[in-house]
Amino acid sequence: MAPLRHTTDDVLDAVRASVLAVGVRRTTLTDVARRAGMSRMTLYRRYPDLAALVADLMTREFAAVLSGVHDLGAGLPTARERAVAHTVAAVRALHANPLFAKVLDVDPELLLPYVIDRVGHTQHVAVAQFGEWLDAGFADGSIRRGDRQAMAYALLLTVQSYVWSMRAVVDEGVAEDALYDELWHILDRSLAP
Repeated sequence: MAPLRHTTDDVLDAVRASVLAVGVRRTTLTDVARRAGMSRMTLYRRYPDLAALVADLMTREFAAVLSGVHDLGAGLPTARERAVAHTVAAVRALHANPLFAKVLDVDPELLLPYVIDRVGHTQHVAVAQFGEWLDAGFADGSIRRGDRQAMAYALLLTVQSYVWSMRAVVDEGVAEDALYDELWHILDRSLAP
């Protein structure tokens, strides 16, 4: 089989560039194909619509953010400390991510279904990571025992509120570092035995 002339990364890089330039709603498959240096028909054969492209892009971006903070807290002695350090660092990294900031600035309504209607792929990835940390914390005694699934989803709900809403509170004059400190305390104390 001949290799694809245009990699998935080429296409996702083109989507990213377009979203950063004009936002999600104004990005078109024609623009993405042009930026990727491919025909529209080639792009249409690989992706059914823009929503699929944006979903793949956001999954890749989220994975890159998590990868970038993966080793933070690795030297901490307990699973709870590592989980809290990693989670707060991931929230910070998301807030610093230009693509995430653009979506919040220009197309925040696109996030609404993931707040009130359904849990998306990247949220499932986060829940799985929380579950791993819970298991490690149960094993080393640093995290209180409880319903693992409910605890993982409660962590998701807590962290999501920071990810999606923190900028509004900072705009009210609350110091960003103070809010991250509070997130640290909320997570640490909610998980403590």
